Amino acid sequence: LSICSKLCYAIGGAPNQVAGSAAAFFLQIYLLDIAHITPFHASLVLFIGKASGAVTDPVAGFFISKSRWTKIGRLMPWMLACTPFTVVSYFFMWYVPPFVLGRVAWYLIFYCLFQALTTLFQVPYSALTMFLSTDQKERDSATAYRMTMEVLGTLIGAALQGQIVASAHVSHHCTVNPPVNTTDSWHDTPSSPDPSDPLSHQVYMIAAGVIGGVYLLGIVILFLGVKEKDDPYAFDSDRAIPFCKGLGLTMKHGPYVKLTASFLLISTAVQLEQSNFVLFCTHAADLRNHFQYLVVTILVSAAVSIPFWQKFQQRFGKKRAACGISWMIPFAVMLVTIPNVILAYFVAFVSGLSIAASLLLPWSMLPDVVDNFRLQNPHGKGHETIFYSSYVFFTKMSAGIGLGISAGSLEFTGYKPGICRQSKDVILTLKILIGVVPAILIPVGLFILLFYPITEESRRETKLALEVIR
Repeated sequence: LSICSKLCYAIGGAPNQVAGSAAAFFLQIYLLDIAHITPFHASLVLFIGKASGAVTDPVAGFFISKSRWTKIGRLMPWMLACTPFTVVSYFFMWYVPPFVLGRVAWYLIFYCLFQALTTLFQVPYSALTMFLSTDQKERDSATAYRMTMEVLGTLIGAALQGQIVASAHVSHHCTVNPPVNTTDSWHDTPSSPDPSDPLSHQVYMIAAGVIGGVYLLGIVILFLGVKEKDDPYAFDSDRAIPFCKGLGLTMKHGPYVKLTASFLLISTAVQLEQSNFVLFCTHAADLRNHFQYLVVTILVSAAVSIPFWQKFQQRFGKKRAACGISWMIPFAVMLVTIPNVILAYFVAFVSGLSIAASLLLPWSMLPDVVDNFRLQNPHGKGHETIFYSSYVFFTKMSAGIGLGISAGSLEFTGYKPGICRQSKDVILTLKILIGVVPAILIPVGLFILLFYPITEESRRETKLALEVIR
């Protein structure tokens, strides 16, 4: 693979991360403080939206596995077709409709559409890794390029969104230290614009329009710069594995089950960190004027450290590299207990290192699982999309459950949109979501990963055996 091909492949997936990052960091606070819907309804939107995206994964995998080869490939037509509709649904996801009664339904419909359409892009895009090259090192290298660009995309999304919409969440009277005997009237003073204020809506729509343009640019670069290859290991007589049969086989494949179970917990912890970080900085750590810079610090750290983790896993193995994911735990706990500005930036930097490892490793290890499955089932083809679609399904579903519980917890503890100071119960809940929950989920996920059977030695043996088949 040429460097140009790897770059074009990597750039093609970046827009999904740009949009996903903006939604992960800002959608919850947007629904609460700009659209002014209740935390309970926000939790419904987030959970049902994620669940709809998750349900679309196996459906997308089924239809893609049935697709015929075309002049531009089997996967590329799906990505080209869904991108324009993704842009439209994303834009209206950040639009405040003039009516109030149906506002929850509006966000639910467009968030579900956006999640479903990004799935129709993500499943073939991630499976495309298997059709770029037959060489494991080349695929690992392409994955590293992809994850670097996706982290940069996450950075761009959070930075664009943060800088454009920061004015919608900053209130001068909330930055003033309140008197010791804080009155209830100060607590109830709105800190964010009134829902009828068009300025706060416009900045979100501007950000959505910019990110929609990034989507269109990314798909053009992907189409022009990447050539999809047919399955290099399939015999002429081989038939595609039926989807339901293939799904059953993947669920019985030991390496896949262990890898998925491990990163389900880890990705849920990272999602909780992302979705609650801005709320935590705004309401629990008195860092409302720093949150956009802290988000940028996290993502710059993640983007810069992807090449380091790629080299680390090549030298020491992928399972050992997974230990880096745990670095964020002690520092997140420190931030919760000692909310200091300098400490917050240090925590953001270390968290970025951990997030980079959590992003790179599952997508780097999944091709090894697919190769291992291919070796055990040599007379079948079309199973790649089954693996990738089911993996994305499980990660989205777990993230949706985690986000739903997160927003529901804020509702239960009495979160009030648009006030300067939340209650002690809400602040305690945010601290638990940022510090305690990831400190539980990540170690459990890493413990499961200890039983993941594919080692560097077995990878080399699989590569040799597949070359014989080829």
